[in-house]
Amino acid sequence: MGYVLRAAIAGHELLRAASRDVPGAGVAPLRQGLSLMPMTGEGFDTVTDGSPAGSLGFWRLPAGFEKLLARWSAAGSVAYVEAEYFGGVGEQHAAVWAHGGVVLGPLST
Repeated sequence: MGYVLRAAIAGHELLRAASRDVPGAGVAPLRQGLSLMPMTGEGFDTVTDGSPAGSLGFWRLPAGFEKLLARWSAAGSVAYVEAEYFGGVGEQHAAVWAHGGVVLGPLST
């Protein structure tokens, strides 16, 4: 059994407003006032800007999406997370943007 996660996480209101920039994006509420926006295929295509892939170490962070995450972070902290596991083996990656720049990470395990 395995799972794959690729998503942005932020405060509910921030992510609801930001998701309007991403056609087909859904926002799922989490606890503590946070929400999660899964990175779907349609969302990936929408936020990819054609620039070279970033150097943050993510597998599937859309090229240029970090610029959009930085812009969203002017209104509050935004995280991008990826995880992929199968049979108990896998990796996780995360970074957090605030005030227009990366403030944590990228982290990998």
